[in-house]
Amino acid sequence: MEKNVLETLMGAVVIIVAATFLVFAYEGSQMHVEEGYKISGRFGDAAGISLGSDVRIGGVKVGVVSDLGLDPKTYEAIVTMQIRRDIKLPKDSSAAIVSAGLLGDKFIAITPGSDDKMLADGGKLQFTQSAVNIEELIGKFMFSGGGVDKDTNKKPATPATAAPAPAPAAQKKN
Repeated sequence: MEKNVLETLMGAVVIIVAATFLVFAYEGSQMHVEEGYKISGRFGDAAGISLGSDVRIGGVKVGVVSDLGLDPKTYEAIVTMQIRRDIKLPKDSSAAIVSAGLLGDKFIAITPGSDDKMLADGGKLQFTQSAVNIEELIGKFMFSGGGVDKDTNKKPATPATAAPAPAPAAQKKN
């Protein structure tokens, strides 16, 4: 009987430690959606963006992606972002999907505009730039030959086909 009580207590301690670890991990990850207002933007390609992706201004996290959708008529991605209440964005602000490095996670970078009117809850960003697909760019570079001339009919210049070298200039004798 005493052994069962000890095992139960040890199990409870393990569960409490695991729960504490999960709470600290969740708080440290900043994945939770903060109180704020929602804005949205339309992107031709939102590859790499998912729920919880960062929204940053000048590299500082100011919100998260709270919803992703697809417009059935234009086939554009509709990205809804939750922005902190203390951050006010001008109506002419722009958003771009950028990468945190060559192979890093993608996030939405907002560049504030200069309009006097601010975006309200439910506002729409008019100026957006889609994600750059690094894999596609590398594929284009590789399969285009990387700038190598593909015309096989051209022959390299040889001494016989090269333009003759200019004659040496005559030197004056004094």
